[in-house]
Amino acid sequence: MTKWKRTLKKNAVPLLFISLSAFAFLYSGASGPVVVSDVVSRFARNAILVLSLIFPVLAGMGLNFGIAIGAMAGQIALFFVMLAGITGTNGLLAAALLCVPLAVVFGWLSSLVLNRTKGQEMITSMLLAFFASGVYQFFFLYLLGGVIPVNNPDFLMGSGIGVRSNLDMTGMQYALDDLLKTDVFTCLLATAAGFGVWLVYQAVKHKKQPLYLALLFALDAALLALGVLGKFGGLWPQYRVMVQIPVATLLVVALVGFVIRYFFSTRMGQRMRAVGNDTTASSAVGIDVNRVRTQAMILSTLVAALGQIVYLQNIGTIAVYSAHENVGMFSAAALLVGGASVSGATVPQALLGTLLFHLLFNILPIAGQKLFGSPEIGEYFRVFIAYGIIAVTLSLYAWKITAKRNATREKKRN
Repeated sequence: MTKWKRTLKKNAVPLLFISLSAFAFLYSGASGPVVVSDVVSRFARNAILVLSLIFPVLAGMGLNFGIAIGAMAGQIALFFVMLAGITGTNGLLAAALLCVPLAVVFGWLSSLVLNRTKGQEMITSMLLAFFASGVYQFFFLYLLGGVIPVNNPDFLMGSGIGVRSNLDMTGMQYALDDLLKTDVFTCLLATAAGFGVWLVYQAVKHKKQPLYLALLFALDAALLALGVLGKFGGLWPQYRVMVQIPVATLLVVALVGFVIRYFFSTRMGQRMRAVGNDTTASSAVGIDVNRVRTQAMILSTLVAALGQIVYLQNIGTIAVYSAHENVGMFSAAALLVGGASVSGATVPQALLGTLLFHLLFNILPIAGQKLFGSPEIGEYFRVFIAYGIIAVTLSLYAWKITAKRNATREKKRN
């Protein structure tokens, strides 16, 4: 198999979704600026949640559907910050600090169960999330107001017991998004400049393959040309006006991605990779497998909690009893769309998957309206894609494991 064929096979899923997105966009007749603006917003608010899945995947625990537990930690932190009357970026920072101990404890408790169900972590994490959701709802429905006094009746139901189902994040909506925003073409110019510097560094320091670098330099030149034509050439004025990039939020996403990538080059990260590759060999060389898996769950839960805070500041409303419910499912689907698998994932795959997944989420209802006269068809289709991706990936993973075991048994017999 040639190198190009291997590359195509490795990136088959992202290429499929790029093609599907292009087809849906062309036949939807959707407004380009509106689609781009919405996809940028969706990407910025969901990316950190998807990145949180990388830790358990590389630790050999598969897709952590239990990141919903981390999302609950973020929501609890936001509730108490709002109750204290802290708003704006100070409120977000306070919530981020408050969610850390909660997420650490929740991640540790989750690991106690997952370390006893090795090989069944994905289904166990899903059931854990359902169980935790019940405890979480009991806390908000009865304990707050019923047992734990709440000094602000505006947060409670009419009976004075239990928190209202929807809470307005007054003063905190867009607190991060609006911290630094710019038009899309200025953002393209800045991105092209930064990307160009990085490419020069790669070419001089690491001496990457010439063809690979040439393709990246061509991409950088295209970004630069788009930025110049839009910013100074007067082209595409509707994009310049309508598409505002939340630079502060994207910088936070980039920082989280960089930290995760750096983490896996550290000793702890390398141990996590080793455990993910082979628990028996890792244990034989003195690595405490359960401890490493616990660290992976704590980090995943913590990043998910921070991601949920970023998500909710963009939404502007906390659906107290349901905001966390689909976090694990949609984040896992987005990760898989980027070309990741149950046993391997990277930061670029997580970011690409988030972009493609939410691009389809945006345009499929419009395409359904155009092609079938019913937006509900597109709505059902995008939900079908989310669950279908996970089902197919898990089936292929199970098939691969079974085939590997059969091959090992056959080898031993011979």
